[in-house]
Amino acid sequence: MVPNIIKVAIADDHKIFRKGVILSLRSYTNIKFVMEADNGEDLIAKIPESMPDVILCDLKMPVKDGIDATKVISREFPNIRVIILTMFEDDRFVGHLMDCGAAGYLLKSTDPAEIKRAIMDVMRTGFYLNPFVNRILIKKNYSKQKFNPSLTSEVVLSDREKEVLTLVCMEFTAQEIAAKMDISARTVEAIKDRLMERFGVKNSVGLVFYAMKNQLID
Repeated sequence: MVPNIIKVAIADDHKIFRKGVILSLRSYTNIKFVMEADNGEDLIAKIPESMPDVILCDLKMPVKDGIDATKVISREFPNIRVIILTMFEDDRFVGHLMDCGAAGYLLKSTDPAEIKRAIMDVMRTGFYLNPFVNRILIKKNYSKQKFNPSLTSEVVLSDREKEVLTLVCMEFTAQEIAAKMDISARTVEAIKDRLMERFGVKNSVGLVFYAMKNQLID
């Protein structure tokens, strides 16, 4: 469930940029900035005190960069969603950061309305995938290995597993999926956990792209 007020932190070593982002999102009354940091180490140190729901995190910062900070946050604060907000448009950064646990990847040229949409989506579904990220991640997943059709290695899903996976890919939350399928949210989470373990992925983003790569949904 998305809280009425979403607590957001921003980490960037340029104070003017931080203040600009905060100002640009001021009209969205359900978003409240609770913390600023100018490097990854400062960010991690301040998390226990402010406990944000979402962190907007730059990549290139002194002391500890955004990549290392994302890894630590994903491991030590798994309920906090990290959205990368950076000038780096390199495909390699996008794929690596999503593998490290980032919930979204935005460029600093992004419109404030999309930043707001990304914050809402990661709170609702756990991830935010725009066309820029979709293109890169699909290419990344398809390039990992050539697809060799094999009946013996075909992934077989139960009807319930396939329905849950399809709804996850459509960005429905566990609660929404539970309501649609007339099962409990706990059952939905158990099915998602089972699928992540089977597919060898760590989060909902991984589920989505494994499903796309292997054509598991219609």
